[in-house]
Amino acid sequence: MHKATISAFVLFIMSYSAVAAKQELVVYTSRKEHLVKPIFEQFTKETGININYRTGKDGILIQTIKAEKENTPADVLITVDAGNLWYAKSQGVLEKINSPELNKNIPSHLRDKDNSWFAFSIRARTIVYHQDRVNPSEIVSYENLASPKWKGRLCLRTSKKVYNQSLVSMLIHELGEQKAKEVVAGWTKNAVTITKDDTKLLQAIEAGQCDVGIVNTYYLGRQQKKNPQFPVKLYWPNQTSYGVHINVSGAGIVKFS
Repeated sequence: MHKATISAFVLFIMSYSAVAAKQELVVYTSRKEHLVKPIFEQFTKETGININYRTGKDGILIQTIKAEKENTPADVLITVDAGNLWYAKSQGVLEKINSPELNKNIPSHLRDKDNSWFAFSIRARTIVYHQDRVNPSEIVSYENLASPKWKGRLCLRTSKKVYNQSLVSMLIHELGEQKAKEVVAGWTKNAVTITKDDTKLLQAIEAGQCDVGIVNTYYLGRQQKKNPQFPVKLYWPNQTSYGVHINVSGAGIVKFS
């Protein structure tokens, strides 16, 4: 994934001649520094183009660009989650890119329909369960977690996080607003605890506070790396309907670059 992300970033930048012609780029990014710094360093090694970057929350970075307008130093905006990419576009801070190379290499479902942003990486937000306390055949779907049988057995991450907001947006798209509202209400009734992040949620399942939850898969990978015997497993819901929710991280060229 790391090499693929570097390749996507290089392709994205070099496909936009106005930016590629510069010897230095300024990137505003909501990705954590330890995740993006190696990519930026490799990019500079491959292209000779230096990168200065600013990290921060997605909403703050987008509002900063809006406030800076044509005086912004930012050339590229990198965000977590399709919801933030959509928001950046809606606020008019991204430039449309007409690039045959990007269109060829990045599938249409992983880029904006108007080519205002392009995805670099994807992540699955799926269901996890304790291997000793749950028969996975009981889970079935996201919707089924609203069933009364999961009352007091479900852990959720705070709704303030954009990952869950995007998941609910997907449910609205697939089920309609009313049905999605009923599902989320059922989750809330069943939830025994609300955690601040996915790691805490997984630890809550391990500790016996709950039996099932919803996380991004790589959080489980981190726990398994620390403890190969970690007793939580992945479940891929909705395999007979719309499938597992997939989200993206990506970037756009800043309008005032």
